[in-house]
Amino acid sequence: MDWKAAAAALQPEYLADLKKLVAIDSSRDVEHQTDEFPLGPGPAHALQQFLAFGERDGFVTKNIDNIVGYIEYGSGSEYFAVLGHADTVPAGKGWTTDPFKLEVSGDNLIGRGTSDDKGPALAAYYALRILKANGIHPMRKIRLVIGTDEETNWTGMKRYFETQPAPCGGFSPDAEFPLINGEKGNTSFEIKFPQTQDSVVPQLKSFQAGLKENMVPRDATAVLTSDEPQTVVKAFNDFLQTVPVTGSSETESNLIRLAIVGKAAHGMEPKKGLNAGTYLSSFLASQSLDPVGQKFVTFIAQKLHDDSRAVKLGLNFTDEVMGDLTMNVGQMQYTNDTGGLINTNFRYPQGVDPNRIAQQLQAATATATVRQISNMQPHFVAIDDPLVESLMEVYRKQTGRYHDQPEVVGGGTYARLMEHGVAFGALLPTTTDTMHQANEFQPQSDLLLAMSIYAEALATVTDK
Repeated sequence: MDWKAAAAALQPEYLADLKKLVAIDSSRDVEHQTDEFPLGPGPAHALQQFLAFGERDGFVTKNIDNIVGYIEYGSGSEYFAVLGHADTVPAGKGWTTDPFKLEVSGDNLIGRGTSDDKGPALAAYYALRILKANGIHPMRKIRLVIGTDEETNWTGMKRYFETQPAPCGGFSPDAEFPLINGEKGNTSFEIKFPQTQDSVVPQLKSFQAGLKENMVPRDATAVLTSDEPQTVVKAFNDFLQTVPVTGSSETESNLIRLAIVGKAAHGMEPKKGLNAGTYLSSFLASQSLDPVGQKFVTFIAQKLHDDSRAVKLGLNFTDEVMGDLTMNVGQMQYTNDTGGLINTNFRYPQGVDPNRIAQQLQAATATATVRQISNMQPHFVAIDDPLVESLMEVYRKQTGRYHDQPEVVGGGTYARLMEHGVAFGALLPTTTDTMHQANEFQPQSDLLLAMSIYAEALATVTDK
């Protein structure tokens, strides 16, 4: 069968459906949660749209509490799972197009979710359409399961595995090709600094950076007071000449507003971004502030800034198979009324104890409190596992990239919820990774190739 030709024939329909998905702002929205929409209306509407495609095309579908659902094809006593997600991270700033309007620029499809994960998950759905249209009947059922808060707490997918039988194996189309057979552990910590009642000048009034712990903050702002505001502004402008970020300042009497713009990136590899929050802290730490505000920015500047491997915290560690421990400083907030809050996210290989991360953070923050807010253990499937070998064979045949090998990454996908699960595409090795960034895109030629690969892969792994 010509899998690529089958995928190409579906291109117009695929683009029309992707346009509908991108138009839905499906970032987690607990401020508007209801009994009907436990994670907010946006994620639920995106799930409903996925399931509507399945109903339209004659598949079995099921919606579980508007937080997770599945589209099923085939028959049999067991099933193979494809785990994708309909939610996205917030759009954030810096877009040159409307993030919720699918834009086609040459080969690139631009919009929030085109790469993570609406575009790839829809490609997996269209792979089911290819099998069905060509009369390919798997010996096992195939379920495309769609979660709605992969970017946060995995509430939906956890509910799925609590209420549904486990699959015999599966993959998640939520990473990159050739194949991810290992995922680092993923843990986040909240660091709280006390408030201050001081009314002294100079004083840090407020500080804000970051949207989520698994995103490198693009924007950071701070408000402070000073008896010499022009001196602070001059020092800030001098600082900006020495760093790879941009910034601006405003003054009103003795009040100063500072802003920095860095570069957003996925928190699994902070080196790909420029953390606006830690850069702004490194400037503020050089100024005279009230004692509590000074401790807040100094901790960030001295222990967290420009240190994705957590060397300054004494946590640097490298595993021969899984690679480096990485740290992302995803959220930084401060007011002199409420105190300071920092959320850090660590991706850690085998051989690292998350309790030690907590201990080192606490040791570095004498007046703050540290609390673990999430943790997932490392996940690994052997390179000679039959599932890995079968998927790699299809990938190599369709791409001609016979020397590509499975990889271990810092990203966390739903694949780790399956004992026998891997992440499989859809980002090709030759394509720029823009997940979690402004102007997120993925080439439509890549997504059509992923559709073709997924169709053949699903036919292969369920034909036994």
